[in-house]
Amino acid sequence: MKPTKALHDLGQSLWIDDITRDMLDSGTLKKYIDEFSVTGLTSNPTIFDNAISKSDSYDGEVKRLFKGGYSGEALFFELALQDLSRAADMFRPVHERTATVDGYVSLEVSPLLAYDTDATVSEAKRLFERAHKPNLFIKIPGTKEGLPAIEEAIYSGVSVNVTLLFSAEHCVNAADAYMKGLERRVAEGLSPDVRSVASIFISRWDKAVLDTVPAELKDRLGIAVAHRAYREYRTLLDSDRWQQLESLGARPQRLLFASTSTKDPSAPDTLYVEALAAPNTVNTMPDKTLLAFGDHGKLSGVLSPDGGDCEDVLAAFEKAGISISGLAAQLQKDGAASFVKSWQDLLQSIETKSKALG
Repeated sequence: MKPTKALHDLGQSLWIDDITRDMLDSGTLKKYIDEFSVTGLTSNPTIFDNAISKSDSYDGEVKRLFKGGYSGEALFFELALQDLSRAADMFRPVHERTATVDGYVSLEVSPLLAYDTDATVSEAKRLFERAHKPNLFIKIPGTKEGLPAIEEAIYSGVSVNVTLLFSAEHCVNAADAYMKGLERRVAEGLSPDVRSVASIFISRWDKAVLDTVPAELKDRLGIAVAHRAYREYRTLLDSDRWQQLESLGARPQRLLFASTSTKDPSAPDTLYVEALAAPNTVNTMPDKTLLAFGDHGKLSGVLSPDGGDCEDVLAAFEKAGISISGLAAQLQKDGAASFVKSWQDLLQSIETKSKALG
């Protein structure tokens, strides 16, 4: 059995962290679905920037939209919604077969809104309604300002992929915002069946400390952070608060492991996929990591609900001078800044291409 099929059968959803029009037109995405058990897809500004700027697949549509008066963000969202709508339709059978648990695609609100609650909510609602796809997540960052936006979006019936989470505390805060939104719906007699995932970024932890920790701690921080987050996730599912919501028809905000490509060239290219196997979770990965795991990945066990040895490992990093809470805050801040830069690069690429074709 192919390792990707084994991971799927264990209960973890494999999503591809990539989308291009070429993937859709060439049948590559269909191949990933059929042969690598891929059941969903995520996207971000960098992915779309590379897809649009390094391919001529979008040229005809960019030219048409530009002549029709579209530019900048408006033009981008037209292109993105076209691609994601096609992908959503491809995953629709998975969505229906899993009783709407799986089979999602994700679209990000403008990263420029990461610290503007009201604008984020407004944009999330607009994009969700514009796409009109039941298996679309709107990505909202789990920043301090993003949390009330997540609550409001869920309350409004918008399915949310909470992004830019880096710690167990971040994940718990995202879950709290999710449940607050559901509780408000219940209080008004609305269905609490609004879906969400919480995306915790893994490999950036190890990249951040690669040159500052002893050799025996290399490439262990991200996995330990993920273990702690998984422990909190499982604890939350057993809580009275969640059990009450679930009894009324709510479904869990699934934990999603993001940034799972290996950044250390000396480490196995399947490191994070093999280490983070767990039922009722998601792992989203770039195609290079997916293909590597499909070729030579191995399943050696699943995450322990009690976190395993994560606290001992994290204590060792603290002893080595790494503040886990401090680094989590810095990674989230840097991640938001990186997304903004990618967004600005994307808009610049669209402007350049629009003018060249117009």
